[in-house]
Amino acid sequence: MAVRQCIPCSDPSDSQKAASVSEITADMGTIWQDMVDTMEDMPSVGLAAPQIREMLRLAVVDVSAARGQVIPMANPESLQSSKNLCAFFEASPNLQGQSAKIRRPATISVQFLNVDSIFEQSDSRSLWSNPSQHQANHLNGKMFFDNLSKMRSNMFLQKARTEK
Repeated sequence: MAVRQCIPCSDPSDSQKAASVSEITADMGTIWQDMVDTMEDMPSVGLAAPQIREMLRLAVVDVSAARGQVIPMANPESLQSSKNLCAFFEASPNLQGQSAKIRRPATISVQFLNVDSIFEQSDSRSLWSNPSQHQANHLNGKMFFDNLSKMRSNMFLQKARTEK
C-alpha cells in the first residue's frame, strides 16, 4: 500500500463533512491500509480519510504501546459519552508543528461499521477515547482547534494561512 500526503488545514475540503458509506468495498480496504501506513509513518494515533483527500467517513485509531492494534472504523458515531472530561495534547498532520490541550469526554461508546460491513460497538476510556473523538471531528469537517476559544482557534487559523 502507500503513505499518502496529508492536506493542509487551509484546504477547503478539510472543513467539509465526509460522505457516509453503506458497505465496505475493496477500495475502502485499500484506503484504510493507506491510512494505517500514513499514520505509522508520522507516527500518529489516528487518521481520518478526509485528511488524505478521501471524502469518506473512514477512520483508523491505534494507541496501543506496541502498535498493531488498529481499529478501522466507517461511519463512527458516538452513542454515549461521560460527563467527566480528560485532557490530552492533540495535533494534526494537517497543521504541522501545532498542538493544544483539548478536553473531551473521558469515556465514550462508539458505533461503527467494521471491515466486514458489520456494526460494532466499542466502549473506550481515556487515551483510547480521545483519538476516536478527534477523528470523528475530522469526519465532520472540524479540526482539534475548533474545540478551543474563538481567540485561540483564530490563532491556529492564522498560522495555517501563513503556511500556505
